[in-house]
Amino acid sequence: MISKKVCLLLLTLICVSCSQKKQEQNFVLKGNINGLKKGTIYLQKEQDSLLITLDSLNVNGQSNFELHANLEEPELLFLKLDKNDDDEGSVVFFADKGVTEINSTLKNFSYDAKINGSKQQKVLEEYILMMSKFNIRNLELIKENLESRKKEDTLKINSLQEDFDRLLKRKYLYTINFAVTNKNSEVSPYLAINEIPNTSIKFQERIYEALDQKIKDSKYGIELKELIEFRKKTQQD
Repeated sequence: MISKKVCLLLLTLICVSCSQKKQEQNFVLKGNINGLKKGTIYLQKEQDSLLITLDSLNVNGQSNFELHANLEEPELLFLKLDKNDDDEGSVVFFADKGVTEINSTLKNFSYDAKINGSKQQKVLEEYILMMSKFNIRNLELIKENLESRKKEDTLKINSLQEDFDRLLKRKYLYTINFAVTNKNSEVSPYLAINEIPNTSIKFQERIYEALDQKIKDSKYGIELKELIEFRKKTQQD
């Protein structure tokens, strides 16, 4: 039978091990989800087109949370909330070593999220803010298009299609210029890969060539180079 001293020693070793593990993890995500009483929170990242869990926390009566991970470099992470029903949500953010804080609400988890963290996140939010303006205009055009189709106004429909095309072109050009301007941020190659994957190869090359060497060597810098090479090879074939 194990003595009390042995049990105490084992418990101490486990606590020390957990403490050392947390110290080795260089990223902390903390925050509060107002209204959350019960559920599970996951910190995840994308790997090989799959989401893998870095840390998780079962919530039972406490809306504050703290999650940990070890990051080799800045990258996009996902905070997922599972409320034990069909209504799940997630918050996407750019993380870097250190502390990031996310506060949101249970009712509108994805939309109410306020993120305070990395400098990459600030760059991403600047881009998202501008994209929201493009999206508002796009919704306006969709509404006008539906009304024109009801009236069978062919001239208006054709005119609106030209407006759609111009808006898409403006969105792509803004993204390209934004990526080139922010050549010292990991957000730049990320946008080139995920926001304008079908743009001309020459524009993706323009973004890649503008990147600082450190960013070229980053996760998304390498992925952008691989994408360009793949597209070139596919065109040749």
